[in-house]
Amino acid sequence: MYSNNFVFVLIFMALGVLLPVGALVVLGPLLRPNHPTRAKTTTYESGLEPIGDARIRFNVRYYLFALLFVIFDVEIVFLYPWAVAYHALGVFGFVEMVIFIALLVIGLVYAWKKKVLEWK
Repeated sequence: MYSNNFVFVLIFMALGVLLPVGALVVLGPLLRPNHPTRAKTTTYESGLEPIGDARIRFNVRYYLFALLFVIFDVEIVFLYPWAVAYHALGVFGFVEMVIFIALLVIGLVYAWKKKVLEWK
């Protein structure tokens, strides 16, 4: 009884993967224009000829700052469902969220002490 349902699911999954891949592999080269010229194969940079090397060194602090922003931004999103269900959770939910926020504050203090948040 259940095996028939899984067969249909597998058939739809196979079709969902094979049809787009087949269309890209078979029809893609036939439908897209392919007229390479010297101008089309050069590097494009704001309409000007590129000057110098494109690989430059960035300070790792920018990446750390961005990573910290993403981490704390995602953690703040976890506060919304808690706020919606605050009355249903009671004291247990409140204590759990206090622990969660305390861990976030500890992480922020640690990053502050390591001087990750300085923008030099």
